[in-house]
Amino acid sequence: MKIKDFRELTVEELNDKSEELRTEQIRLKLQNATAQLDNPIRLRYIRKDIARIETVLRERKTV
Repeated sequence: MKIKDFRELTVEELNDKSEELRTEQIRLKLQNATAQLDNPIRLRYIRKDIARIETVLRERKTV
């Protein structure tokens, strides 16, 4: 997702999405460790999406 899409979500939705992505990230890391991961680039996309969510949440706290 793009940061524009994250900015349209509410704080609760952002927190839910963050938890969902973190769970998926843990699952993919486990698959990567056992050499069962089909698309390792997905880990990078998830990490960046989590960072985008944290950025939007931090922006909303300061405003």
